[in-house]
Amino acid sequence: MKNLFDLTGKVAIVTGASSGLGVEFARALANQGANIAIVARREEKLKEVQKEIEKLGVTCRYYLCDVMQTGQIKNAVELIEKDFGRIDILVNNAGLGLIDAADKTTDEMWHNMIDTNLNGVYFFAREVGKVMLKQKRGRIINIGSIHSTVSMKGIPLTAYCSTKGGVLMLTKALATEWAKEGITVNAIGPGYFALGMAEGVVADPEFAKIIEFMCPMGRAGQSGDLDTTVVYLASDESKYITGQIITVDGGWTAL
Repeated sequence: MKNLFDLTGKVAIVTGASSGLGVEFARALANQGANIAIVARREEKLKEVQKEIEKLGVTCRYYLCDVMQTGQIKNAVELIEKDFGRIDILVNNAGLGLIDAADKTTDEMWHNMIDTNLNGVYFFAREVGKVMLKQKRGRIINIGSIHSTVSMKGIPLTAYCSTKGGVLMLTKALATEWAKEGITVNAIGPGYFALGMAEGVVADPEFAKIIEFMCPMGRAGQSGDLDTTVVYLASDESKYITGQIITVDGGWTAL
């Protein structure tokens, strides 16, 4: 039977790929044959991920980049295009999760959240979009959150929700602008996963009770729960889907 989601020969960039969901996305795409460019700030972590991905029989290279720095983004994208010859897929995953009451959020915290979670997503999409526009083909997958569409009672998430809501509208706007250029732009909205940035939060016994109450499946996301979603949106089989968010949350936002 034909593998409908074969990505052999495709080149995928995954940002924020030194840990957590970024590693999950890189591994999932590599398992379908894609060559991977992993991007993050922590070189030692990137080297570890590179070794893991290469064991899957694909090419994997790492690039140091702080998504808060537009110059570093431009440089990384230029190097990736030069090294691989093309860019087919971008998983815009780099993000920052900080929680504080709105009246106590400092200017620095707010700007760091905006610069990482929203500006970084836009600038990476912009630079990769230039390559994809030349190719007349591409798949951009922005990583939003359940908080792209809902907030949460009792937990101060104003800054975080603002950035992730922005990612959703950025996704829709880019999708509309590039729809006739062979480029699709979609988003994934993960719920709470026991991985990376949210691992400590999910492990907290009190928050575990919130997940059990709020999530119809009664559990946090686990390794592998996002694999098929990212592979589908990266594949040719999703060519008529653009400007959408697929929420992977165990039913949390269905309530």
